[in-house]
Amino acid sequence: MKKVLGIGNALVDALNKLENDDLLNELGLPKGSMQLVDAQTSKAIQEKSKNLEKEMASGGSAANTIHGLANLGVETAFIGTVGKDEIGNFFIEDLKKSGIKPLLNLSETPSGLANAMISPDGERTFGTYLGAAIELSASDLKPEQFKDYDILHVEGYLVQNHDLLEGILKTAKEQGMEISLDLASYNVVEDNLDFLTKMVNQYVDIVFANEEEAKAFTGQEPDDALNTLAEATKIAIVKVGSKGSMIKENNKIANVGVEKTKVVDTTGAGDLYAAGFLYGYVNNLPHEKSGQIGALLASKVIADYGAKIGETDWKEIKNRI
Repeated sequence: MKKVLGIGNALVDALNKLENDDLLNELGLPKGSMQLVDAQTSKAIQEKSKNLEKEMASGGSAANTIHGLANLGVETAFIGTVGKDEIGNFFIEDLKKSGIKPLLNLSETPSGLANAMISPDGERTFGTYLGAAIELSASDLKPEQFKDYDILHVEGYLVQNHDLLEGILKTAKEQGMEISLDLASYNVVEDNLDFLTKMVNQYVDIVFANEEEAKAFTGQEPDDALNTLAEATKIAIVKVGSKGSMIKENNKIANVGVEKTKVVDTTGAGDLYAAGFLYGYVNNLPHEKSGQIGALLASKVIADYGAKIGETDWKEIKNRI
């Protein structure tokens, strides 16, 4: 079976369950977005949410996908940067516990913390302090870290550092890897459109986008956006919420429905969909089947709080597969 390497922001999620959306307005955070915040704003979020029900979990988009793949038995590793602190240790131990090889740099800067605010309708909004995570640089990359892996999965959030993302993609291609990219967030796409378009056209084999991200990237509605993305890559996937997802390679489109479930928290839905699809891909399954596995994983993660799937659900998932 092919091996998958993930690279992304090594973050720990602080999941805060909102009673209403007033706090989002107070903090100036657009609902459903991922906003980068400084240490002071992160502390303000923590202070204002201290009385809310919350839980901690290792996170970061690419890391969530790698966790999903590891739970399905795929050999994986993860590259990122954490601080020499309690949050960093939490992240490292969580990788090891899932059987993921940690290829992490350690920093004196505090570890990154993603303050996730979950609205009553399940929508999540992030005020993310990147901390040590953003210190990952192109100079930290070593070709030998890439050479034993077949597929690289990278999160679009890294586009904030153009040199880093281009360095990652170049190194992966030099090692003969296929590259999978999740566009990550519509506002990140909008802010880096020209550069991101160049990277996708030049390096990316598999691209994941939800409806908003696809529109930000192409200026088009889902059907047309899928075609545009497929012209630039080997495989394009556009997710359209409750309508499911569309997968296109060459001129063939697979339409995949959703798994019915109660939506509690959408955190990690796209990340786990990517894990399911990539699991199918490395096992040479048809795209429709891979998309169905992605939809199954997404349905399980949104039925509970956080970006992780519980042990009982993993057993059911493996039986279904």
